[in-house]
Amino acid sequence: MNLNFALRPYQSAAVEQLRAAYRRGKRAPIYTLPTGGGKTLVFSYITRNAVNHGSRVLILVHRAELLRQASTTLTRWGVDHGCISPHYPTTSQMVQVASVQTVVRRLHRIAPPNLIIVDEAHHVVAGSWQKVIEAFPRARLLGVTATPARLDGIGLGIHSGGAFDELIVGPSIGDLIADGFLVKPRVFASPRHIDFSRMRTVAGDFARDDAERVMRGNEIVGDAVEHYARICPGVPAIAFCVTIDAAKEVTARFTQAGWRARRIDGTMGDGERQAIVAALAEGDLDVMVSVDLVSEGFDVPSCGAAILLRPTQSTTLFLQQVGRSLRPAPGKTCAFILDHAGNVARHGLPQETRDWTLDGRQSREHGPAVKQCPECFAMMPSAALVCDECGYHWPVPGQGDNARVIEQVGGELIELTPEIIEAHRRQRHEEVARATTREELLRLARSRGYAPGWVGHILAARARRGQR
Repeated sequence: MNLNFALRPYQSAAVEQLRAAYRRGKRAPIYTLPTGGGKTLVFSYITRNAVNHGSRVLILVHRAELLRQASTTLTRWGVDHGCISPHYPTTSQMVQVASVQTVVRRLHRIAPPNLIIVDEAHHVVAGSWQKVIEAFPRARLLGVTATPARLDGIGLGIHSGGAFDELIVGPSIGDLIADGFLVKPRVFASPRHIDFSRMRTVAGDFARDDAERVMRGNEIVGDAVEHYARICPGVPAIAFCVTIDAAKEVTARFTQAGWRARRIDGTMGDGERQAIVAALAEGDLDVMVSVDLVSEGFDVPSCGAAILLRPTQSTTLFLQQVGRSLRPAPGKTCAFILDHAGNVARHGLPQETRDWTLDGRQSREHGPAVKQCPECFAMMPSAALVCDECGYHWPVPGQGDNARVIEQVGGELIELTPEIIEAHRRQRHEEVARATTREELLRLARSRGYAPGWVGHILAARARRGQR
């Protein structure tokens, strides 16, 4: 047991910023830090200090994996605690790590906490979370999350229907990569335009049945098994699918090709899920095919690839999924993102800077700043002039007629480079500029798979420019 916390500088800074927020009279700050940045360590440190000052702390989680993760970290740092879950007996410690689904049924049996910490706080607007928070109105709140917005993009601030009154922003994914705390992603995506116009939007994301139909049909380019074998064979990977039926099909295809693949989903018992995750961590599994399970609370640093087979309109879900592969590990130099679902074109590269607010992620008219290398098909930031993967040089606009045309190869994933992203961004910006009416913008939004609110943001931005 190690009783001395060794916080990184940015983690220490977060603790001081949160203390300052409480001193200013804030009741409920939220701290955002990318997956792999050490959110659990930060709130464990805060928990230990709170207990040392005589405060009771209730840590809320929504999955068994998160409960174990928090409990393990608290134990590591010598914080005596109990767990509130069907699998644990009732305890009276000053610190309780609680499954929200269980604690909401035991509110009358819990000593009122002085501090409630909400892990994966982008879920806090759900009914059970709100009931727990409302049951202890005198308790301070602390939210922690990698993505401080709901899955539908709406913010977590009080005025947006959430619970929090101040946002503390930690370093970005790009910052953590530069400092060696995360590995750099190598992103491969399809050059072919995927038409999402026939996919309905339900609760802020693509309807599952529509997404499954597109992903299992001919509209999705490339073959996940073939590209895994070609780009990152044998690298421990997670494939993210829309439904259990789709996951079964993907698992079968990987297995038939000779790869060790297992499906993991919510229908399985906790023990079976733990065994599958352990097999991936220990090198006994090549591909874990997931349905709505390991986007959060999954800590296997050896995982080096994310295979995206679920199209999503949610930047939150996208970042939660790709973040599973970015943790450093011995011998690991990068993370492979194989995007078969058009998510990078929709949301940008994982390391792209994002402007989070309590109102949600700020909308951008010009779309993600990414482009694609015409030689090796890598995805890059739009400002890059040379491909990191193959050394291709993008022609400077206006310098002769030797600019290359990006050749689109059907069925091939290509690695996105900054230059490709910039060319792609310019093309998409020109399409937006040519759409001068609401109807034209709506057609464009449907074809790109944007949420309906995008059109309103564009029209509002144009109105503001016209007023200046």
